[in-house]
Amino acid sequence: MFDNYLTHEVQLFIANHYVKPIEKTALQNNPFPKLNWIFLLQQIEGKQKTMSKLPIWHQAEGIIFPPKINLEQTSSQITAKYKAGLISGATLIDLTGGFGVDAYFFSKKVEKVHHCEMNPTLSEMVVHNYKVLQTHNITCHFGNSSKILEDLNQTWDWIYVDPSRRHDVKGKVFLLSDCLPDVPELLPFYFQFSQKILIKTAPIFDLTAGIEQLKFIKKIHIVAVNNEVKELLWEIHFGYEDKITIATIDITSQKTIQFEFTWKAVYGPVNYSLPQKYLYEPNASIMKSNGFEAIAIQYKVEKLHVHSHLYTSDALFEFPGRTFEIIHSFLYQKKEMRLFLTDKKANISTRNFPESVASIRKKWNIKEGGDIYCFFTTDLKNRKIVLFCNKINDLL
Repeated sequence: MFDNYLTHEVQLFIANHYVKPIEKTALQNNPFPKLNWIFLLQQIEGKQKTMSKLPIWHQAEGIIFPPKINLEQTSSQITAKYKAGLISGATLIDLTGGFGVDAYFFSKKVEKVHHCEMNPTLSEMVVHNYKVLQTHNITCHFGNSSKILEDLNQTWDWIYVDPSRRHDVKGKVFLLSDCLPDVPELLPFYFQFSQKILIKTAPIFDLTAGIEQLKFIKKIHIVAVNNEVKELLWEIHFGYEDKITIATIDITSQKTIQFEFTWKAVYGPVNYSLPQKYLYEPNASIMKSNGFEAIAIQYKVEKLHVHSHLYTSDALFEFPGRTFEIIHSFLYQKKEMRLFLTDKKANISTRNFPESVASIRKKWNIKEGGDIYCFFTTDLKNRKIVLFCNKINDLL
């Protein structure tokens, strides 16, 4: 099916054009009249979009790429490698295989992996690509994953599922029970075939709602890349009813920062303070986790306000997030704003503050950029304040 797109001439054309804007390439005449021009453009765009997200696929010659939406929905190479590190054993079945990135990395940790996909063309692409990548311990199945589970009729060390948030009737959905497949409803069925299930959801899903809908949750991983939360991973172990561990992970090119705490645990009284010498802003994965009390206790910092989620200290501590030296703090009022910020350049953030960044910039004519960082927030006396800061290089 794909042989005509794998010739040297076509592959060279793709290699020469993926660095150019796809819109510009689309306007030229098709140099291969016997080939589907739309599908060929899809290959060029796929080569473009995988350059940083999926370098293994990008660098391999002869990969067949699916439509853009499939590449947007797939895990990145970084996050797929992380989740593979959570898995061990001899067998795993991926019920929502898609472009096959997760299954590829699972195959590096598990002896035998099975990949299920409803779309026959996408399934055929994955079979072809695994051959190109010389991956031989993955078996691909086309069809309904529940039917495949029944037909194979075997137990698995792990079941992996990444339910789609796009519902044929409801459109884009935000409840786990509205996704396809409906994991909360299917859990009893899945447990007939495995004691351990790993579920991937999008960052938009609410932790509390997910905990209410699912059973036997042992651990939830909040995975961020370069301070942007990419996915939530839910470890389900049949029969587990102890405390749930929340793991926050921020992966960068230099390091991986992790912080763990127990969901709904009481960590002791949190101390509150007016701004001191240093200011700390938790990374995105911690912000998603709601572990605001746990982080204050573990890192011995004090909160500015119960709802502000900014922390302060007189001594400089390591902290999983951004760290700043407070140069000046003042009440949010006209005189101080005109003195320190009007017609100036600054990086602005708001936390527990009634105005947006855009409205603050417009109101006080503050340009974007520069070396100054300003936090508009509320202190423990419920006063609106501005923290004028210099950024300190990351400590963790």
